[in-house]
Amino acid sequence: MGVSGSGKTTVGAKLARALQLAFLEGDDLHPAQNVERMAAGIPLTDDDRRPWLLAIAGRLRDARRAGVGLVVACSALKRSYRDLLRSVGAADVRFVYLKGTRAILAERLANRRGHFMPPALLDSQAATLEEPAPDEHTWVCDIRETPDAIVADLVKRAA
Repeated sequence: MGVSGSGKTTVGAKLARALQLAFLEGDDLHPAQNVERMAAGIPLTDDDRRPWLLAIAGRLRDARRAGVGLVVACSALKRSYRDLLRSVGAADVRFVYLKGTRAILAERLANRRGHFMPPALLDSQAATLEEPAPDEHTWVCDIRETPDAIVADLVKRAA
């Protein structure tokens, strides 16, 4: 979890490979209308995000029922979003918060190509972000570390 540019897809895909689990890019489940809004620089509302979060929760629930692990890249910016993923998806979902400074995130977004999320929405995402509370037992990772170092740390924690 984390704002756009934090490395969710890169770290998530590498973590899934390291743990030999399936990987789900949460952005792939956004309704077309959400993608169009974001591409136009329009921040999503809670109502816009709800169907998307429910789709991700469904995938988490399906994985849990099948007895398989799943790594998901999803912003999960608010506590209420994470709570929905836990209550509808899988109660034991483990969140990894990829945390970084605005300067690092802005630099990454400025250099990113081929993604629908424009750099202009960084401030909106940062304003929406509710950092995980201690009772959420979220693993926090500093995005100044390389993706490989982050994944190595997460694999150790998961052991």
